[in-house]
Amino acid sequence: MATRKQWALVVPLCLLMFSGVGVFSATAKVFSGKVTEVRSAEVIVVDYGPGQYVVRIVGISPPRDGAFAAEAKKLVTDSVLGKTVRARFLSEDASGEMVSQVFVGEPGKDVGLELVRAGLTERQQGSDPDFGYKYDELSRAENEAREAKRGLWAPVPPK
Repeated sequence: MATRKQWALVVPLCLLMFSGVGVFSATAKVFSGKVTEVRSAEVIVVDYGPGQYVVRIVGISPPRDGAFAAEAKKLVTDSVLGKTVRARFLSEDASGEMVSQVFVGEPGKDVGLELVRAGLTERQQGSDPDFGYKYDELSRAENEAREAKRGLWAPVPPK
């Protein structure tokens, strides 16, 4: 049977988990919260209640400037700004950003995967398992965009 001290730790954690407040689960490496800022196509700010995380979307390498950079940022902004997202934390980079796979809506659209599929970013080089993806999802999405000549692979770039 649990001691009083053990219950004192368990009860608040359970309340946090089921309260709807965005929290970080160390065991599942998942957190959620409301997106308050889109800094670029790959960096967003997520308010999880008691604080904020700067989140870098994993597995993508979007253009830094130009028309495609603007289009990619617009797609991310339209998809997540002001909305609650769920993120699967993979690592923390040197600047303290939470490198994560980001999902919006139910059942959960993968924001990075949608950017690649739209042709607005290349997948980050390396094998997909390096970024936590299964079954080469990013590679397939990039190949699909190339074959359809979408975005970066369109014959005529946007103005």
